Amino acid sequence: MIGPILPLLIGFGIDCVLGDPHSLPHPVVLIGKTISALECVLRRIFPKTPRGERAAGAVLWLIVAFLAAAVPALLLCLCGRVSSWLRLAVESVMCWQILAAKSLRDESMKVYHELEHGSIESARRAVSMIVGRDTAALDDVGVTRAAVETVAENTSDGVVAPLLYLAIGGAPLGFFYKAVNTMDSMLGYVEPPYKDIGLVPAKADDIANYLPARISALLMLAAGGLLRMDVKNGWKIFRRDRYKHASPNSAQTESVCAGLLDVRLAGDAWYHGVLHKKEYIGDALRQIEHEDIPRACRLMYGTTLLALLLGCAVRLLIFSL
Repeated sequence: MIGPILPLLIGFGIDCVLGDPHSLPHPVVLIGKTISALECVLRRIFPKTPRGERAAGAVLWLIVAFLAAAVPALLLCLCGRVSSWLRLAVESVMCWQILAAKSLRDESMKVYHELEHGSIESARRAVSMIVGRDTAALDDVGVTRAAVETVAENTSDGVVAPLLYLAIGGAPLGFFYKAVNTMDSMLGYVEPPYKDIGLVPAKADDIANYLPARISALLMLAAGGLLRMDVKNGWKIFRRDRYKHASPNSAQTESVCAGLLDVRLAGDAWYHGVLHKKEYIGDALRQIEHEDIPRACRLMYGTTLLALLLGCAVRLLIFSL
């Protein structure tokens, strides 16, 4: 009975120990290069009109999503013909490459250490590696808030959602999800030149994350209870603020995190030199502080462990049917 969940458990274990070594090639980097190459080709092929660029984005999405699922599925099939142990080893490595819990913790804790022991300039540089907003003008509170927000948001699309997709469809579906998420990260902007070509990738990512984001939020509430955080306020802020974001999904876990920590997140932010007006999420029951970054990381790992248990249960159920 444990066979179906072994790749997931081994992959998660490797991620906890090794994280994402920058010295090793990563499939998501290859996905990103494929997206960039196709974008250049399709922009030349399709008319330079809003309708033409939206069509180009749709074709790009179909090609990348298909390749992201088909290539690992074919590789695992070939490995299975050689040896079941080889297939287990390869799929375990794939699961490791799809998960990003340790990487998320390590990168956010770099921000914490720079805030504690470095300078505001070094803290800005560290946080710029994990957020999409402009960071040059952020003060101490702004850097801290940005780090907490990215841990809260990426708990869903960087850890829990991939776990759930892996549980349902193994590594092929996991890589499909990572491709969908990467296309949104690279193309899903509202400003030119991505406004039209990124429309389909952005909407597809919203659909792919709709259920995982809400499951993540509920698991985060449960994890907050285990960590003795303010669950009552977490539930209150979740119900009130979970749609205070341009994305239907991003504020789901962000609102829970803000409530559990009793802090206020979000608010106006600059992206590519353009000010984006955003509502606040949560109530400032206290001022956000550096220690909220490791608190958010502990909350992320608590949520991840609960998601792993849920994912294993789902996978065993699928294989028992």
